[in-house]
Amino acid sequence: MDALELLIEQHDKVDDLIAQLEDDGLEPMKKATVFRELADNLAAHASMEEKLFYPAVRAKQTEEILLESTEEHLAIKRVLADLLETRLDDERFSAKLSVLKEEVEHHAREEEEDKLFPKVRQFFDKEELIALGSEMMALFQALMTTEPRKDVPGQTRKAARL
Repeated sequence: MDALELLIEQHDKVDDLIAQLEDDGLEPMKKATVFRELADNLAAHASMEEKLFYPAVRAKQTEEILLESTEEHLAIKRVLADLLETRLDDERFSAKLSVLKEEVEHHAREEEEDKLFPKVRQFFDKEELIALGSEMMALFQALMTTEPRKDVPGQTRKAARL
């Protein structure tokens, strides 16, 4: 799987997890499990992008786009950190989840359709994207074994460096 396909797959997974959490009929135990999965996926995804994908594509006339992407990650991490502090049965949880959903959808849309991915496709061949995708998947899988959501509150002061 190439890097862009991996990112799209992960964006879709996050969308699916958010949709599950929006279901009012979700049992409390299941809701807690789905929320942890969402938080871990978002945290690992952002770390993977910031550590591997963004540095790999930075030299390809994308710095301005990447600066915006890292600021979007910061906004997402701030909302996620707030959600991690909010009880699942708190009346504000759904409102905060809606804000997170809007931030995530905006970020994914801008990357996939509007700005970053089209530019990356211009400058990288398929083999390069596959190699990068393999490296990214390995890091993502390693991060997912560490409960990456627990690191999010400490990542909300400033955007990741490019």
